Amino acid sequence: MLIEIDFRDKRPIYEQISAKLEELILCGVIGADESLPSVRSLAVELSINPNTIQKAYDNLEQRGFCYSVAGRGRFATGVAEVMPERRREFFAEVDDLLKKAATLKVEKDELIRYVGENYAG
Repeated sequence: MLIEIDFRDKRPIYEQISAKLEELILCGVIGADESLPSVRSLAVELSINPNTIQKAYDNLEQRGFCYSVAGRGRFATGVAEVMPERRREFFAEVDDLLKKAATLKVEKDELIRYVGENYAG
């Protein structure tokens, strides 16, 4: 698995794990309906408490990135199912930033120039 814990990161470990798994799902590294590692195996691999993995998986499931099948484990949700909500969340964050930019008197052309120079998409 491609998860590394950064102990200097201020985010809790479960948030780091769920963020990385979210990224892997959105990038297609973990495909739709693909089984996520068991709580126990990922805990052993990362040398952390299984309850932390459970909390990360619960967080992912609440946000729609995975689903549970009783007795079988957790499975990734397809990108097509998750992407519309993530995009809505993204644009809500952009709206908040635009309001902040207006409060800070950031000029529209300055903002457009900044995005043009820094957007990597």
